[in-house]
Amino acid sequence: MNSLRHLVLCLLFPCAALLRAEPPIARHVFIVSFDQGAPAGIAKADMPVFKNMVKQGAHTWEAYTIVPSITLPSHTSMVTGVGIQKHQVDWNSLVPDKGVVKVPTIFSLAKKAGLVTAMVASKPKFQTLNQPGSLDELLIPENPTSAAIAEAFSGMLGKLKPNLCLIHFGETDTVGHQYGVFSPEKMKAFADADAALGVIVEALRQAGLLDTSVIILTADHGGHDLSPEELIKLTKPGVALGPGTHGSSSPDDVTIPWVAWGAGVRKGYSITAPVLTYDTSATALWLLGVPVPESFWGRPVTTAFDRPATP
Repeated sequence: MNSLRHLVLCLLFPCAALLRAEPPIARHVFIVSFDQGAPAGIAKADMPVFKNMVKQGAHTWEAYTIVPSITLPSHTSMVTGVGIQKHQVDWNSLVPDKGVVKVPTIFSLAKKAGLVTAMVASKPKFQTLNQPGSLDELLIPENPTSAAIAEAFSGMLGKLKPNLCLIHFGETDTVGHQYGVFSPEKMKAFADADAALGVIVEALRQAGLLDTSVIILTADHGGHDLSPEELIKLTKPGVALGPGTHGSSSPDDVTIPWVAWGAGVRKGYSITAPVLTYDTSATALWLLGVPVPESFWGRPVTTAFDRPATP
């Protein structure tokens, strides 16, 4: 009997070792999305906090989002790890009749793992990502400036201390549409978002979370300006249309930044492996020690971190 038990244990223990999860790299992951955050625009803007995090962390300026490169479908891919063909969120406004996204999100998966989740966004359509029971807190300020987003986050952080949180700066997109993607107004919006990012980092420091956190800086899409001829052609009576737009498969629209900064991140590292917006969700789960579903199209960006991927 003992010899049989010994044989069973010898057979089972190697399997258990293979299935046992590695300790998480981070206790907290914060995904910060700069709406219409094209790398070319960020390069021109006065964004010292963002650019210092690039220098101190791991980054690529050539990550890519989905097509169509528009806000709600792109953010849905960012938090579900799959493309629009799979998550089926092909609209770009709050449509209550369509409900919420149907495939699992990183928030629902994190909640099943016993983690605390939150989202602070600047557009009501982000309610589409709020599956029942998946978010401990969803904040959408009435005044959706970048400063208001940072203030809402800071107020929430002290009481909740989320393990996983998406922070969305939408003012950069609103201003880019109205005035142009490289306009002085857009550059100011970038600078304001950068100042708000500084407030978020300081809030994490004050809460004692900074040493156990990873911050991922990215965007849902880039953008380009319409030509005067295109603008005239698309303008309709009674509708004010600005020059800034996006949604196509052009490099201007689909190229996004991807930056990791914080616990376990390689310092001053340039990521050379391909990075897609799907990979953001997979990376967040992997960092927290939550199994990444095989159904995900995305994979963790493990090269950005000092610790190798869990088998």
